[in-house]
Amino acid sequence: MNARTAIIQDNQPDQDRIITSSPRDPLAKPLLEALVGEYTTRYHDVIGRDPGAALHEVYHRYPPEAFEAPHGGFILLLRDGVPVAGGAFMAHDDPQTTEFKRIWTHADHRRQGLAKRVVEALEQRAAALGYARVYLTTGFRQPEAEALYKGLGYTALYDPLGDREAQFSLPFEKSIALPREVQSA
Repeated sequence: MNARTAIIQDNQPDQDRIITSSPRDPLAKPLLEALVGEYTTRYHDVIGRDPGAALHEVYHRYPPEAFEAPHGGFILLLRDGVPVAGGAFMAHDDPQTTEFKRIWTHADHRRQGLAKRVVEALEQRAAALGYARVYLTTGFRQPEAEALYKGLGYTALYDPLGDREAQFSLPFEKSIALPREVQSA
C-alpha cells in the first residue's frame, strides 16, 4: 500500500500524511524545538532553577535509538510536507509494555484531532511490534493531554483528587493487544 492509498483509506485530506521518522530526522527538529519551548513555557517556575531541563528532557534523556526499530518508533504527521504533529514510543519496563513520549501538536494546528490521530497511529505501530500495553505520562499543567488520553480509553494511574502539582507527572495505561485473529494471521 502506498502513502496515498493509506491516506485515502484513513479518510484524511490528501495534504495530511503520517510518516515513520526519527528524532535525528531534520524534519523532526522544528517539532522537538517547539516541544522544548512548550515545556519551558508551561513549567518555567518549576524548572526555573535549571533552564536546560526542558532541553535535556527532549534531546538527551533518551537516546534517539530508543525511538527506533526494533523496539520503538517515531512518527510525524505532515501537512503539505510540513511537520505539524508527532509522537514516539520506546520499550518500557517489560517486553509487553511500551512507553509513549513526545506527543505534540503545533499550536497553530490544535483542536483538529491531530493528536488523536498520532496516538492511534502509535498504538497501531506498537501493537504491530508485539506490545500489548501502553504506559505514558503527561504533566500536571497539560489538561488537554489528560483529556485526550482519557477520551482514548487510557486509565489514569494517579489520584485524580490529589494535588496535581505534588504528583507532577500524571501516568496512564491502556491495553493495545491485537485481536486474536490478527495475532495468528
